[in-house]
Amino acid sequence: MNSLSDLRSVLRRIPVLALALMPDLANAQTILWQTSAVPDRVWSREHAAATLHREADAVRITHRGEKDWALRPEIAIPPMNGIAEVAVPIRGDGRGEITVAFARKTEDDRVLEWTHRARTLRPPTTTIVLRTRARLPVAGERLHARVLGTGPGEFVVGPITATVVAPPPMASGQPLTISNRVIAARLDPRDATLALTDLRTARSWLPARPSSPWQALRVRAARDRLEWTLSDEFGEASWDARLTLEPDLAEAVLLLTPRHGTNAPMREPLAYPPPLAADPPESAELILPLNEGIGFPVGDAAVPTMRLIAYGGHGICMAFAGLVAGDTAFMMLIETPDDAAIRLDRREGRLVLAPEWDPQRETAGYARRLRFVLFDRGGYVAMCRRYREHARVEGRLVTFREKLARNPDVERLAGAANVWFMDRGGGLDLAREMAAAGMDRVLWSAGRTSNEVAALRQMGWLISRYDIYQDLMNPAEFHRLHHVPRDWPNDAWPTGVIRRADGDWVRGWQVRTKDGSMIPCAVLCDRLAPDRARQRIREELAARPYNTRFIDTTTATPWRECYDPAHPMSRTESRMYKMELLKVVSHEFNLICGSETGHDAAVPFVHYFEGMLSLGPFRVPDAGRDMERKWDEVPERVARFQTGHRYRLPLWELVYHDCVVAQWYWGDYNNKLPALWRRRDLWNALYGTPPMYMFNRAEWARDRERFVESYRIATPVHRRTMFHPMISHRRLTPDGSVQQSEFGDGTVVTVNFGETPYRLPGGRELAPETAIWTAQAP
Repeated sequence: MNSLSDLRSVLRRIPVLALALMPDLANAQTILWQTSAVPDRVWSREHAAATLHREADAVRITHRGEKDWALRPEIAIPPMNGIAEVAVPIRGDGRGEITVAFARKTEDDRVLEWTHRARTLRPPTTTIVLRTRARLPVAGERLHARVLGTGPGEFVVGPITATVVAPPPMASGQPLTISNRVIAARLDPRDATLALTDLRTARSWLPARPSSPWQALRVRAARDRLEWTLSDEFGEASWDARLTLEPDLAEAVLLLTPRHGTNAPMREPLAYPPPLAADPPESAELILPLNEGIGFPVGDAAVPTMRLIAYGGHGICMAFAGLVAGDTAFMMLIETPDDAAIRLDRREGRLVLAPEWDPQRETAGYARRLRFVLFDRGGYVAMCRRYREHARVEGRLVTFREKLARNPDVERLAGAANVWFMDRGGGLDLAREMAAAGMDRVLWSAGRTSNEVAALRQMGWLISRYDIYQDLMNPAEFHRLHHVPRDWPNDAWPTGVIRRADGDWVRGWQVRTKDGSMIPCAVLCDRLAPDRARQRIREELAARPYNTRFIDTTTATPWRECYDPAHPMSRTESRMYKMELLKVVSHEFNLICGSETGHDAAVPFVHYFEGMLSLGPFRVPDAGRDMERKWDEVPERVARFQTGHRYRLPLWELVYHDCVVAQWYWGDYNNKLPALWRRRDLWNALYGTPPMYMFNRAEWARDRERFVESYRIATPVHRRTMFHPMISHRRLTPDGSVQQSEFGDGTVVTVNFGETPYRLPGGRELAPETAIWTAQAP
């Protein structure tokens, strides 16, 4: 579009409700097109759930449903070169939320994306303006501004203002390169992309295409440093960037500093730097510490895209991710993980990884640090060794030998199967029967009476009790429940719950009511949990001599922000209070401490994680609620990713095997799916981790011999190696069906997950679904 007459010609062909033209097109911020509209219809997914009434230049929507609604008509944006902004005044009352977004459509009205650049919030009772922006799309696409919502409430919306401004000037200049003795780094100012080259191998890691929406302004270069101002696609420069090469190391550190101060408003994640890809683009594998660990071939169409936070167990459990090509590797080590995430996405049909930096309490907060590490050999094992050294420097690498000096019961974890016995009575007799059958080391998680706890301790077992310091509920809802858990700190309602920025309370775990519906719990502010644990545990230990305690959710759920002025909290502070809670258990009361799923921030304070072996996105459906159900059918995702040999990697063991015991999840244990039971035992043997079982008396009686066989397969390696690091892991076959791990004491474990025998060096044959372990490599 080259002239004002061209612009008018386009606009005459586009239906708009009101139009204003500004003739000055030279200024980058000049309005090119604007329309203000009051829609006249509302659509709802639930029949007759929404009504609309006009109020001057706004509309009032009353929505009684739980699903979504949308205002009609949408506003078509002219196909010009520029930036579109939509601004919508809103206020409301109720549980529902409102979203302002763009719909991306083709010229023939086929929808490509319904909620492009979406901004969502629960409207306050006073009017605010909700805004979103987007670059106008490529040829053949159109943008339509739209307002939609979900949930019940009464909302006043409008008028909707859609504006297009001229695009900011583009950065220019040639790429700049710096280098040290082993690596080179290049910055392209035009899209602010980085490229890294390992001078030892000539392997390059280049920007994944298409190019990023960023540009680099005011670029300055020194021998070992590049500095620039990062400008986004809208021409806003909010961050200063500096890339520094470490002297004589294959490492570079990227520092992102808020340009307008730590209190500068920040509403959305900062997605920078853009992802890198291997060059040449041979078969490569993305490496993610998703729970225990996983590797995704970059061309695998079966892998789902996802966003994995670095500040909670249902994300990445260690603050790194990377890419392996051949024996070489590229690693991103997140040095400021409390408000960070990794996004797994696709570019041109190939999987890519990129970091994202979340706001801290809606501000920029602090400088963010990302370390790039290049490896000329060693692949993911070399990554884990580098991260282990990072953990040592950070003070997180606290080993079992150090923990044993504080608590002699640590030794009892070695080879101890985690047992959840689900019947109310008869536990002691069954425990004695298990011990007589050879299952002599057990972490008994199901709790019991004082006499049973004392007797089980005399057997040399670890005796645990489930505990939680997260969920609570408004007592006014109790009449709807089947029962009220005794551990809910309901006296903290409503003053002690975590609150969002808009003042509403955060919804947590949902509970089924007597009528079959689900209602959410609130979440206790992490600041308040340690003192509550001190009181509860002190009182209980006086009556029941537990030597172990399992704290549910603490390392599974994210570090949370709280906006209650009586107990405000950043994610960093949330992490600190969560760790204090675990420290109360393991240090103040000197108990063996476990928590759910797992995160390496807790390594100094815990002894085991329930769930680290179970890759969260690939468990059986509803594993956290329907724990006791045994699955005869095997869901495809479970067989492929959870227990399949192509994807799993022991990243956690390669870093923390001699620090924290990794276990299966209590809804995803060894005997959960009988068809996969043996495979789980083999994974335990290969990783040097103990099994987990959940059963009642009838199941024990039926499968007694199978439990004993499982115990004999799964526990010996852990019993032997718990105090030693895992020093190596490798796939002995291209498809990963035969794998081998090695531990610091010389123990070598080889497992054949395949369907055909495998011949080991020396001629010994390893049968299908079989493990062997030796003191030396076979």
